[in-house]
Amino acid sequence: MNHETLRNWVEALRRERRDGPAAVSGEERAELARLRRRVAELELEKEVLRKAAVFFARETDR
Repeated sequence: MNHETLRNWVEALRRERRDGPAAVSGEERAELARLRRRVAELELEKEVLRKAAVFFARETDR
C-alpha cells in the first residue's frame, strides 16, 4: 500500500471525527449544489408556465 493512500485515509478519518457525524462530505456537498441548481431551474420553468397559462386564459376570454 502506498504511504500517501494511508495518509489520505487517516486525514479523512480525522476530519470526520473532528467535524462529527453531521458533517457533509465533499461528494454530498457537490450533490446538494447540483440539486439546488435543478430546483432553481424547475422553479423558473414553473413560473414561466404559470404566466403562460394566465396569458392564454385571458386570450380565450376575449
